[in-house]
Amino acid sequence: MSKKYTGTWNSVNEHEVPKWYDGCKFGIFIHWGIYSVPAFAPRTWELGAVETNEEWFCNNPYAEWYYNSINVGKGPSYEHHIEKYGKDFSYEDFLPMWKAENWQPQKWAELFRKAGAKYVVLTTKHHDGFCLYPSEYTDFNCEELGPKRDITGELTDAVRSEGLKMGLYYSGLIDWQFANDPIFKEEDNFGNACPTFEYADYSYNQMKELVDKYHPSVFWNDIGWPKQSEHMMPYFLAHYYNVVEEGVVNDRFNGLYHDFSTKEYKQGEANRKEKWEMCRGMGLSFGYNENEGDDQLISVPDLIHLLVATVSDNGNLLLNIGPKPDGTIPAEQEKRLLALGKWLEINGEGIYDTSCSAHLPETAGDGVQLFFTAKEKDLYVFIEGLSKEENTVLIPGVKGSAETLDSTLNVQCEETKEGMKVRINGYDKEKHIICLKVKDGE
Repeated sequence: MSKKYTGTWNSVNEHEVPKWYDGCKFGIFIHWGIYSVPAFAPRTWELGAVETNEEWFCNNPYAEWYYNSINVGKGPSYEHHIEKYGKDFSYEDFLPMWKAENWQPQKWAELFRKAGAKYVVLTTKHHDGFCLYPSEYTDFNCEELGPKRDITGELTDAVRSEGLKMGLYYSGLIDWQFANDPIFKEEDNFGNACPTFEYADYSYNQMKELVDKYHPSVFWNDIGWPKQSEHMMPYFLAHYYNVVEEGVVNDRFNGLYHDFSTKEYKQGEANRKEKWEMCRGMGLSFGYNENEGDDQLISVPDLIHLLVATVSDNGNLLLNIGPKPDGTIPAEQEKRLLALGKWLEINGEGIYDTSCSAHLPETAGDGVQLFFTAKEKDLYVFIEGLSKEENTVLIPGVKGSAETLDSTLNVQCEETKEGMKVRINGYDKEKHIICLKVKDGE
């Protein structure tokens, strides 16, 4: 019988990260909404590369922040909006243009499975306040307006039919339908956030509504939780864990609670002692940005590197897609998902259901990088930076014999005082990072 939680901090603090979340390693984030229509943001910096002050918010590379990026009254997005749509064209005027006329949720779910993802997180309400599900607390939702479909419900069914876990994102602290003073610096996220008890109740009711209606395996809150209702936080968490036995939440709860911590682009830290998650878009934006074509997105080798480095450091990778307003996933994004899936078909044994190894990532000879994961008594060694068909790599401090997960490679091992010397034949650059399995190697 599963544990029943009560609405106290002592009770919910007993919750542990479920095994499925620790083992799944790779998920798909989806930012899709009204902001997908203008699909505009300047290409500036990764989050965390510069201070999140006025310079950041007036040059915001996040297309999903378009509402605020024109609300600040200056900068590239504001100038673009005035030139293309005019001063009297409001953000909400984009809504009738978002029809999702070519959306096929089952095709999305099939793609996510082929990409090797094990879970999906959909933005059910971003900061603009528009709900991607039929909420009983507002008519500002996708069944009443825009697509006129239950996007959350349809995608949840499709994702689960492919054997994947379904998670939901909710903007807990910010809703520009309630308070829309422009945000110029990081502290404005909290200082200008919805200050009323009315919104605190509204957001609480909607979060509980999402839990009761869709039973999300991940509840991914963003920015924070209204100060006016912090006392209700442990009750919400207890209710969620009681409804969803293997549920898990992130760390954006005013610093009061988390199951796992988050790193977004360069903001946040990896943590080998505690579960964490890296989230990022394929470009600099989460929402679809027409300024980010194939050449501006993360390359396939860099994407595989990001997954391996994240998993070897005890993290999960939550990789975002930004669909077009018609419901299609841009070809350049789909291409990367399929390439990652193809790599995981060969090397996934060293990724899924592994744990953080005692061996730290290191650079071997010739600039070759080594990453490590572990599973029971076996050690998995990822080798990045091979450039020739025949390679010799020393893996320091590791002894035993290794086999490759790629049957087209030929591997020979030799024990030395320094560690395992591995000769690899048959490598080509399309294999990217290769994985060796060392039995009883941990």
